[in-house]
Amino acid sequence: MRTTLKRGLGRGAAPNGNGKAVLPPGSSSPVTFYRQPEGSRRSRAALVGRIAMWLGIACLVLASGAMGGAYLYFHQSVAAVAAKTPEVRRAARQLDVALPGQPAVALVIGYDHRKEDGLNTSGRSDTLMLVRADPSTDSISLLSFPRDMRVEIRCPGRTPFFDKINAAYSYCGPQGSLNTVKGLTGAQINYLITVNFRGFRQIVDRLDGAWIDVDRRYFNDRGGPYGYAKINLSPGYQRLTGRQTLDYVRYRHTDSDLYRVARQQQFVKAFKGQIQQSFAPTALPKVVNAITHNVEVAQGGGVDVDGRTVLSYALFAYGLPKGRVFQTRIEGLEGVSELTTNSENITRAITTFTHPDVDSSEKATAVALGEKPKSRAPAPRATTITVLNGNGVSGSASTAGYLLGQRSYEILTPPNGLPANAPSFDYFRTKVYFDGSRRGAREAGRKVANLFASAELAPLPRKISQLANGAMLTVVVGQTFHGSLASAPIDQTPKRERPNVTYAPNASLEDLRARRKRVPFPLMVPSVIERSSWTDPTMPVRLYWIDPGERHKAVRLVYRMGSNEYWGVQMTNWDDAPVLADKSLTRHIGGRSYDLYYNGPKLHMAVLRTPKASYWVINTLLDRLSNETMIAIAKGLKPLGAVKAK
Repeated sequence: MRTTLKRGLGRGAAPNGNGKAVLPPGSSSPVTFYRQPEGSRRSRAALVGRIAMWLGIACLVLASGAMGGAYLYFHQSVAAVAAKTPEVRRAARQLDVALPGQPAVALVIGYDHRKEDGLNTSGRSDTLMLVRADPSTDSISLLSFPRDMRVEIRCPGRTPFFDKINAAYSYCGPQGSLNTVKGLTGAQINYLITVNFRGFRQIVDRLDGAWIDVDRRYFNDRGGPYGYAKINLSPGYQRLTGRQTLDYVRYRHTDSDLYRVARQQQFVKAFKGQIQQSFAPTALPKVVNAITHNVEVAQGGGVDVDGRTVLSYALFAYGLPKGRVFQTRIEGLEGVSELTTNSENITRAITTFTHPDVDSSEKATAVALGEKPKSRAPAPRATTITVLNGNGVSGSASTAGYLLGQRSYEILTPPNGLPANAPSFDYFRTKVYFDGSRRGAREAGRKVANLFASAELAPLPRKISQLANGAMLTVVVGQTFHGSLASAPIDQTPKRERPNVTYAPNASLEDLRARRKRVPFPLMVPSVIERSSWTDPTMPVRLYWIDPGERHKAVRLVYRMGSNEYWGVQMTNWDDAPVLADKSLTRHIGGRSYDLYYNGPKLHMAVLRTPKASYWVINTLLDRLSNETMIAIAKGLKPLGAVKAK
């Protein structure tokens, strides 16, 4: 018999939490020791056994010594990055405490202090970025603030005033930046990370460079007081040195801060993937040395960051599913030397940042290809849920059920007057069980799990099914539930639109023909291009060694769209480039296979794979090409020999 929810559900449960702290946001892995079986008693076997035993002991001693040294080195290094300057320590008092199992937010400040700035000044901050790690969605979100965005500056002991956001650091150091960002966004910030740009260069160099896709030609050789920063980069996917990477992410002199922000987020996403794929343990001491001399990390709660916290976040980032780094931008910015936008755009950016839509790439692809979604979660009003107390905290199931009811879910209670308690009170993470026999139950469960921090999704087990009362979902509230639900992510799925393309193989045909014999793989011609585009007159094509150590070649076509937007086509026989490892999904279109790479709902790269080479269609830095346009260009790639001049 089904009944509806009544207040007081689960209140009879006695508190029974274990009170143990956990590492946010990941968990450690157990180590199991095994005893080898006894060997033969024959003398020769015994001799071999003794030799093996002593070799094993020797190896164990050496390994233990190495691990002990690494352990001490790691913890000494972590202690070295703890907040030490008075400015960062004062700012740390304004940080919020990170709760176990909950999302955590860090403010990253990239700053530069030059001789001309003087000894008693904070220098200047070129980078302000929020980074959010969310264990409930296995995602990392990035939100950058253009340095020229005009906001209310909040400095300690001063009346708030309006200026560019980077002025907060210049006037009152990291505490000013932290207070200004908190006032602007309303976000709770748990960690403060300051990075000296000298250290930025060293870290990149000691990891053997950064693999970055450079969208166009960047060149300026007139530095000094009457010029701007020197830079000399050619287009294409390539490995940059620390100096080149810094030049690239700080550049803004022929575009604007919007593009600089896009380049900074591009670097963070690319570098994370590069470390995840090819980090060399031998580089660790050099990298740690560069970090400890140029980075400070402060955390909320008045204590220094410890090794367990650093390691847990490192493991969390390392183990992220593919396509789970989301780049958020503040839209609607207007102006040149100063940028402004409506407060609604900032609110929307914060909501998107704190509640990323992890299914955005799937939904956007379905729209662009005209597909019907394979499965869709039923509406909340068509989803029945039984809520059970699994943490022993009185009233937790009642509170969770009430909040779900406020979201229009139909809440049931266990049958025959049974108490709304799970079989035990030792649930740490909230569990969302789905009835596999019900259509759409898994999708509905995933949707509900996103509302609980660190919730786990699983099929309904027999011991719980007796309490489910026929509900589609059964939620067992764990210790990670703190009396509130997350906001649902904003659905950013774009509307379907016609591809904005035109047939124009002539734009690149002759350039490709001239290079055909110098490339060890077939070339492809973009037969259709974005309607307002043509090859860039500065450097329309580049033929180069993409990875000199492996002798892989590449061809890069650069197209200019409008006054300052560049998209491109990259062709190479390097099949395992680091950037290719983080695909969002794969689709078969017209008999060919395409790997799709998304920034949220925006298709940033479409890669056609063939046995001899891969062909990448790469969106602009701001992803101005629509998803339909990107797919049309990728579908329009034709073998060079099959295309005739128009």
